[in-house]
Amino acid sequence: MNAMLKKHAKSFYWASFFLSKSVFDKCSSLYNFCRTLDDIVDDDNKLEVRRENFLKFKKYFLNKDLKNPIIKEMWSIIDSERISKKVVMDLFDGVETDLEENVRINSKKELLVYSYRVAGTIGLMMSKILKVNNKEALKGAIDLGIAMQLTNIARDVCEDKARNRQYVKHDFSSIKETINDSKIFYDKSFTSIRSIPIKSRFSIIVARRVYKKINDYILKKKSIENYNNAGKIYVPIHQKIVQTFLSFFDFVTLLFVKESNYDNHTRHNLLQNEVDINERI
Repeated sequence: MNAMLKKHAKSFYWASFFLSKSVFDKCSSLYNFCRTLDDIVDDDNKLEVRRENFLKFKKYFLNKDLKNPIIKEMWSIIDSERISKKVVMDLFDGVETDLEENVRINSKKELLVYSYRVAGTIGLMMSKILKVNNKEALKGAIDLGIAMQLTNIARDVCEDKARNRQYVKHDFSSIKETINDSKIFYDKSFTSIRSIPIKSRFSIIVARRVYKKINDYILKKKSIENYNNAGKIYVPIHQKIVQTFLSFFDFVTLLFVKESNYDNHTRHNLLQNEVDINERI
């Protein structure tokens, strides 16, 4: 599992050094479940085969096929952390969005709903594992998941185009707009981190900073031509060290935040027409 995290979730793996083993193991199991869904959707099989494999895995999950260790571990987390099954079904719905010959997202609302389903759900489930109980803070956890997904989308426009997926237009102004939207969600998520128990808090601060830094490396490309030629954009090791150091200042800042006053209701209202967030948290 550690090797998988190193390969597919470098930012999370970097931040995971600051988690206790028990929390890390649960987060790893959640990641393994999500990665399995992604791999089903993104493998090289024909679309019909991928759809069949997806529906089969979903059926096994709903039927609690505990012979499958990935499903067994996921159900263990759902039960122990009291995660609403609706959140997991939202994740399935989001991943299933990509099981089309051509995926096109045509509005900001569609983009935010998709980002909630494939990543906001994960932020929410992670917070449950981290023992966050404050409902306003759980909304902030959804925001952090959405922020990270918007960063992913801004980084992977070329890769997604090769898969006939368009979440945002393939031009640099659209990419910058997506990054600007992600910054709003990163900012709104910050004070909610205060509700994470102190022993796990630093890890999330680091993950947030490192992932947010990807945005800066995208913007450094300055044009769609440079962006297209850049390959996979990532945060180099020296910058991860810098962001980890700066995270200590964030950690201290949060010690002086008295309460989490959630104020991203406008954007959550866009989601509310599709999913009842209050039912999920």
